[in-house]
Amino acid sequence: MSRQLEICAASLPSALAAQAGGAHRIELCQNLEQGGITPSYGLIRQVLQRLHIPVFVLIRPRPGGFVYSADELAIMRADIELCRDLGAAGVVLGALDATGRVDAAACRALIEPAGGLQITFHRAFDACRNQAEALEEIIGLGCQRVLTSGGQPTAKAGQHQLAALVQQAAGRISIMPGAGVSAATVRALAARTGAHEFHTSAKRRVPATPADGLFAAERFETDVALVAELAALLK
Repeated sequence: MSRQLEICAASLPSALAAQAGGAHRIELCQNLEQGGITPSYGLIRQVLQRLHIPVFVLIRPRPGGFVYSADELAIMRADIELCRDLGAAGVVLGALDATGRVDAAACRALIEPAGGLQITFHRAFDACRNQAEALEEIIGLGCQRVLTSGGQPTAKAGQHQLAALVQQAAGRISIMPGAGVSAATVRALAARTGAHEFHTSAKRRVPATPADGLFAAERFETDVALVAELAALLK
């Protein structure tokens, strides 16, 4: 099975850099500083018009935990319908209940409007108290992959759990390591976990300039050279 590189992109320049560097897919979001939220309609539309690789869109209405109200689920459903209608290849979602288990009813309510889109269960998985049980529930929901660091701050720290999840999945779903995946770690992660898909932002710092005035702040954008290096290492 060939290895796949997914780049988390939070802007049109980052999405274009991911594609130019040889990424196989992007996860489109905004507000990466707080773990990512659903991007704007304008950004989704522009990225889908400009890219020829698959675009998955993060469905997350706010930062923070993954226990959602009925109103938040309604917003998420509307966002999923929009992504489907605009031509996204997939959506990235997840919902938990107050006990730290997968909220299967909420997830089914989100998956239903996705139609035939691919579904990634995001790092809400890393907040689950029992990952082995959660994985079986996610497989039962029909998701195609799980983005996870093995419950640790980085995929490297969680590599033993990631290997166990890959074994448990047994080809029924893809386990996609994310968090701290870089050129320095990706080959070892592939060898030690048996995973075939990897997720990273491959970003560089863009410093503020005097022209930014009162609103000066550094930001981060995906770097085409970092993406190309990662893609080459995974071949």
